[in-house]
Amino acid sequence: MRPAVVFIMLTVMIDAMGIGLIIPVMPDLIEEVQAATLSRAALWGGVLATTFAVMQFLFSPLVGSLSDRFGRRPVLLVSLTVMALDYVLMAVAGSVWLLLLGRVIGGISAATGATASAYMADISAPKDRAANFGLIGAGFGAGFVLGPVAGGFLADFGTRAPFWAAAALAAGNVIFGWFVLKETVAPPFRRALSWRRANPLGAARHLANLPGIRRLLAVYFLYHLAFAVYPSVWSYFGKAQFDWSPAMIGGSLALFGVAMAAVQGVVIRPVLARFGERGTVLFGYVFSVATFFLIATVTSSTAIMVLTPLAALAGVIPAALQGIMSQAVAQDSQGQLQGVLTSASALAMVVAPLVMTATFAAFTAPGTAYYFPGAPFLLSMLLTLLAVSIFLRWQTAKPVNVA
Repeated sequence: MRPAVVFIMLTVMIDAMGIGLIIPVMPDLIEEVQAATLSRAALWGGVLATTFAVMQFLFSPLVGSLSDRFGRRPVLLVSLTVMALDYVLMAVAGSVWLLLLGRVIGGISAATGATASAYMADISAPKDRAANFGLIGAGFGAGFVLGPVAGGFLADFGTRAPFWAAAALAAGNVIFGWFVLKETVAPPFRRALSWRRANPLGAARHLANLPGIRRLLAVYFLYHLAFAVYPSVWSYFGKAQFDWSPAMIGGSLALFGVAMAAVQGVVIRPVLARFGERGTVLFGYVFSVATFFLIATVTSSTAIMVLTPLAALAGVIPAALQGIMSQAVAQDSQGQLQGVLTSASALAMVVAPLVMTATFAAFTAPGTAYYFPGAPFLLSMLLTLLAVSIFLRWQTAKPVNVA
């Protein structure tokens, strides 16, 4: 594997850690800075996660467009440097307001996902893009493993230890990227920065005018909205349903992350070869609907651990959708497209933490009429069924040039 590809996977992995490492320690961290009940801590966790996602939503198209204008290399290296400094801030934060500021900065710096995907599109033949986007998903899965593991097991050294580790990792990746990352956008192919295309609404509106893209953007958004139930409520769900410790929560998320990395890095290639991109999306949704229902209703901790790898099979969906859409836009618009897709997933993370944690709180608060910690997963199942119905009505759009 080329060193530049390794750097891209590490970059996405560190982005994922920004979400994953905070999940298992979040209940204890909020209690440390803001005394609260579990249900109230879940609401505060939703606010912090939503803040992170709002920044990603607002800045991803801008970061993607900046990479189309100035090149991928400087955007990636500067963003990673800021990310390392943000982890230091989170490590020393002594109030919920500093944690909130850290999530603001972290969300902006984590918008590098768009540029990382654009870089992968630059170095991939059109027919290989879906599979190579799977490598990015594998990097995300690895981050989803390391983040919860660090958050769960380093919690023994204090709730801030994982952030110091992440800061060191981000700084190390900057040094690695400085030596191995070559620019892929030659000066003749750089596109002038357009503020109309650099804001999330304008960029999405521009791309949505392409045949078939509008529905695919909706499907992509709904996938991430439903899938965000895991980072939004998993730690609270595990504690309420099974009385899991932070280490157990981290371990369960690590298992999920390993499965996600395997699915997106290895399994997706034979699935794409067997079913094609459209069939791969439907393949993923079959497992998504089934596992959401089972997680919501199963009461055995052992059964949940068995279901976790099956839930990861839904991870083939975003790479297949990215592959379809990347072939429908011109080469000089890959950064813009990936910025819009990152904003779509970030918008899902704006909505999901508030909706999912509020649903969890409504069904677990003291005195609730019906105690049901799994309620958010049933909501995700319904959102997944909506996405399937939209996708089934979609007809393949021919690649067109976005000037």
